[in-house]
Amino acid sequence: MDVAEETRLRHKRDFIQFLENIYMDEIKALVQNKRHRLIVNVSDIHTHFRESESSSRILKNPIEYMLSFCDAATEATRNIDPKYLKEGEQVLVGFEGHFVSRRVTPRELLSEFIGSLVCVEGIVTKCSLVRPKVVKSVHFCPSTGEFTNREYRDITSHAGLPTGSVYPTRDDNGNLLVTEYGLCKYKDHQTLSIQEVPENAAPGQLPRSVDVIAEDDLVDLCKPGDRVAVVGIYKALPGKSKGSVNGVFRTILIANNISLLNKEANAPIYTQRDLQEIKKIAARDDAFDLLSRSLAPSIYGHAWIKKAVILLMLGGMEKNLKNGTHLRGDINMMMVGDPSVAKSQLLRAIMNIAPLAISTTGRGSSGVGLTAAVTSDQETGERRLEAGAMVLADKGIVCIDEFDKMNDQDRVAIHEVMEQQTVTIAKAGIHASLNARCSVVAAANPIYGTYDRSLTPTKNIGLPDSLLSRFDLLFIVLDQMDAGIDSMISEHVLRMHRYQNDRGEAGPDGNLPYGREDGGESEVFVKYNRMLHGKKKKRGQTNEKTLTIKFLKKYIHYAKHRIQPELTDEVRH
Repeated sequence: MDVAEETRLRHKRDFIQFLENIYMDEIKALVQNKRHRLIVNVSDIHTHFRESESSSRILKNPIEYMLSFCDAATEATRNIDPKYLKEGEQVLVGFEGHFVSRRVTPRELLSEFIGSLVCVEGIVTKCSLVRPKVVKSVHFCPSTGEFTNREYRDITSHAGLPTGSVYPTRDDNGNLLVTEYGLCKYKDHQTLSIQEVPENAAPGQLPRSVDVIAEDDLVDLCKPGDRVAVVGIYKALPGKSKGSVNGVFRTILIANNISLLNKEANAPIYTQRDLQEIKKIAARDDAFDLLSRSLAPSIYGHAWIKKAVILLMLGGMEKNLKNGTHLRGDINMMMVGDPSVAKSQLLRAIMNIAPLAISTTGRGSSGVGLTAAVTSDQETGERRLEAGAMVLADKGIVCIDEFDKMNDQDRVAIHEVMEQQTVTIAKAGIHASLNARCSVVAAANPIYGTYDRSLTPTKNIGLPDSLLSRFDLLFIVLDQMDAGIDSMISEHVLRMHRYQNDRGEAGPDGNLPYGREDGGESEVFVKYNRMLHGKKKKRGQTNEKTLTIKFLKKYIHYAKHRIQPELTDEVRH
């Protein structure tokens, strides 16, 4: 027995002992539910193998241990139910739990992680079709009457070196072989592409993505637009360029567990005090005015638009009727008006506060970029779906600036999303329907650049009626030539620029939209500052308080996800 075989048997004995101590109930449940993958928590491995150094080595060099772990899980399953697994079948092992420093985004997936176990979080942008991949082929020789077997391994397998993928046509003596397709063994194979989530991507940089290979029971667990956490082994493949192998390697992630993260992945953390303050503010008579004032305190005026934005972020109740009709619950809003009336700034404020918001501009986006595109896979040449901005913003908000600069062909692509809330593709032999349940907030200039008051609003806006009817709220924002209003706006702007908070950032809403949400308690109201809020009012008049951005995020998230309003009998009748 060679050294490698001995080491493998030793690892297998350790793993059998580990499974018998902790995971017998899970294995029984696995047999009962007819599954073939045992999910093991990384924390259990750390606690059980604390004495030896195996716990950190399993994470750093999992390829050495994976085969022994699968053998141990198979043996433990056979001990419980000998008839459960057919001959040659194995129980596969997947991992979950707290990966701490190994929980990364595609941007943080660097060369130090190659060959180790990582957990990558992101959003699925591409999915290939599920194809069978040969594991073992059986060949029959008519002249000698004998069967020959051949096993195939590639870079994704944990056992042994990769073999060639060529089918044998003759045996050693030169006799012809016939492939017995019914006796061959195959496994399902699919490739995914995972991109970093839009709200945590660094501004001004291209989002990074990583290719994932999913096999066996992990195929078809997610579709484009889903947020997932993939646990797997990060591997490098040598890249070929013009016949010679260069030094640059292509990397892939070989998955052993895929778990869906719902949109709550970026949910804020509520403390007990937060929940008490939320209920206290909800009981106030002026709760709606307070929320709208706090939306973007650096923007002067626009009270009605801010109220509309708060309602849009809270959203309505979507209804799916028994006859199959879908009534959307998302509100669409459009602002048309003169230049420099803070339309784009309002869109930035929405980006800052909404849990999931994607920003695009009219000229910088095409119809397929907003909805979905059918692309060709570079390696296999087959067609696959690629999700666009509106599919990625499912259950979120899409902000479109310079809406009037879009081409008519591209604008037509939005019609279906805004009413049916799906993206239907029927191209190149693919027919699919993807969810795009998002609110659209658009900002546009009038047809002549500035608003012409002598013309009707319809002529000023210059958009087709079929599109305008899909916007529930339409605001015409005018730049009023009035010295009194102008002086108040300029005073407000100067106060904003003179003020700096503790971190040296200007303005009351100076926190960055791309920062990750940290836990802990948050202040409810913005502290009074004479430089920022002006002189205190006389007795009898109160200074209007505003909520902090952090607390406003929590309030909106709580109201949208935890409260399900229903019509009372009194209102119905």
